[in-house]
Amino acid sequence: MADPVKVLLVDDHQVVRRGLRTFLEVQDDIEVVGEAGNGEEGVARAQELRPDVVLLDIRMPGSDGIEALRRLRALGNPARVLVVTSFTERRTVVPALRAGAAGYLYKDVDPDALAAAIRSVHAGQTVLQPEVAEALLSQEQGAGEGRSAALTEREREVLDLIADGRSNREIARSLFLSEKTVKTHVSNILMKLDVADRTQAALWAVRHDLS
Repeated sequence: MADPVKVLLVDDHQVVRRGLRTFLEVQDDIEVVGEAGNGEEGVARAQELRPDVVLLDIRMPGSDGIEALRRLRALGNPARVLVVTSFTERRTVVPALRAGAAGYLYKDVDPDALAAAIRSVHAGQTVLQPEVAEALLSQEQGAGEGRSAALTEREREVLDLIADGRSNREIARSLFLSEKTVKTHVSNILMKLDVADRTQAALWAVRHDLS
C-alpha cells in the first residue's frame, strides 16, 4: 500500500481546522501531519513537517495565504498548495494562482470532492472549482489568443499533457520524444506564455480552453 498523502492544515479558525481534520482522518490514504493558524506559522510548519499537500486559507491575520505561497516557493518547498477559502473574488483568486497555488476551492466544497482534490494535486494535477475556472476564463482572453498562436503544434501537444498532470517522462513516452526534447518544449512554453512554472502553464491552458 502506498504511503498516505501528508497534509498540513493552515487556517486561522480552529473550528475549521478541527472539521477538516475530523473528515480527513477517516480517509485511509490521507494523513493530517499538522496545523497552523496563520501564514507565517504555516510556512514554518511546512518547512518542519515537509507535507505533500498544504490546505491553505487566504485571509488570515498577520501573514496571509498569498504571502505564505510566495515564501514557500522562494524556499523551494516541494509541497503542493491547495487553497481552501471563503473568498470568491477574482482579485483574490488570480494572485493565489500566480503565487503558485496548485488549486483553488471554496469552503463549501463537498467533503468527498475535497479529498479527491487533495489526491489530484498530490498527483501533480491542477484543481479549480468550476466557478473559479469560469471567472478565469473571462480574463485576458485577447492576450490568451495571441500567446496560444505563438505555440507550435508540438508545444500545444506538450501543454495539453502538462494540463493533464503528466511528468516529462510520461510526456516523452506518449509523444515518442526524448526527455531532453520535452524539457526544451516545456521551457519554450513557459517563455511564450510568460508563466513561471508547470502549474501556471496548466492553469493557463484551462483558462484558455487548450486542455
